[in-house]
Amino acid sequence: MGWKTLDDMDLEGKRVLVRVDINVPVENGTVTDATRIERIKPTVDDILARGGKPMLIAHFDRPKGKVVPSMSLRVTVPALEAVLGRKLRLIETLEGAENLTEEARAADVLLLENIRFHPGEEANDPEFAARLAALGDVYCNDAFSAAHRAHASTTALAHLLPACAGRLMQAELQALEAALGNPARPVVAVVGGAKVSTKLDLLGNLVEKVDTLVIGGGMANTFLAALGLDVGKSLCEHEMAPTAREIMLKAGAAGCAILLPADVVVAREFAEGAAHEVAGAHACPPDAMILDAGPRAVARIAAVLDQARTLIWNGPLGAFEIAPFDAATNAAAQHAARLSRAGRLISVAGGGDTVAALNRAGAAEGFTYISTAGGAFLEWMEGKDLPGVAALKGAA
Repeated sequence: MGWKTLDDMDLEGKRVLVRVDINVPVENGTVTDATRIERIKPTVDDILARGGKPMLIAHFDRPKGKVVPSMSLRVTVPALEAVLGRKLRLIETLEGAENLTEEARAADVLLLENIRFHPGEEANDPEFAARLAALGDVYCNDAFSAAHRAHASTTALAHLLPACAGRLMQAELQALEAALGNPARPVVAVVGGAKVSTKLDLLGNLVEKVDTLVIGGGMANTFLAALGLDVGKSLCEHEMAPTAREIMLKAGAAGCAILLPADVVVAREFAEGAAHEVAGAHACPPDAMILDAGPRAVARIAAVLDQARTLIWNGPLGAFEIAPFDAATNAAAQHAARLSRAGRLISVAGGGDTVAALNRAGAAEGFTYISTAGGAFLEWMEGKDLPGVAALKGAA
């Protein structure tokens, strides 16, 4: 794998600096979704079981190197203690971490206050990194979702201490390797979302790696328009038509089939339960908007998935937030989940609205792996080297 895991480390009596991502949603001072906290529990449990003392290093929001009280990690403490089932102590300053009180030493788990309160974090400052490194004996990176950032706590620490991947980071990297590094073929990628312009690198990389690329959402409208079809009043980047044609030519040269919707669901307004109809992709009424893929399009996607061995999914096929324009995403995702549960498909999903769409479809639990990462997952799909991962490989 090129990087070490917790299994490779001696943790008995060691102070373990654990970079985690607990940048969770909060409303009225309460964590509303503890998924990211739940994902770090196996790493914390493992460290404690093997005699280590974990100090969690995390960010919250974007304070940009200044102390912003409303962005304190204190809000996460009740959720952390509930999920971990451990006594936790928030260390408010770096000086406090360097001179722990007896009360702090007695806690099972330590949590360093928002690392982005320090300008040296995002600047990847060597002196700041050295101060952090002095707080521990071992460095464990369990924050794949921050691995695309070259910060002090995501890269520099890996070069200053014996370093390894935590259980979540390990699971993410193994899942991604199975999906694009050395996948079982045929490989299908489903890419949806609003704009082609935000996913140029992604599409350009995928057409050289996968056997079939399914394009949905507003992006599909741009590709349909690039083929000369009228998309009415649909969301469409008409100025990106030449780029879309280039991507299709590149796919053809690489032997990658691009699957666009054969039929679409159109409406005159974007509203819950709006009057709608199914039309051929070539027959969108000029006064209508394309808001979802149609039933024939879904059947074609299902047929492709039936023949696939590996699926990578990023983005919805339509305006999944409101019915009835969630139908295509729901149906295709549920089909992928059934194939995955049957052992016929390795399915990996992540990035952007993907997790929300799959949860809404009731399909997330059926997928082989759902990444909690957003930007890092997308950059990995784009074929980019992630600094946090590269640092672990360099340390090994």
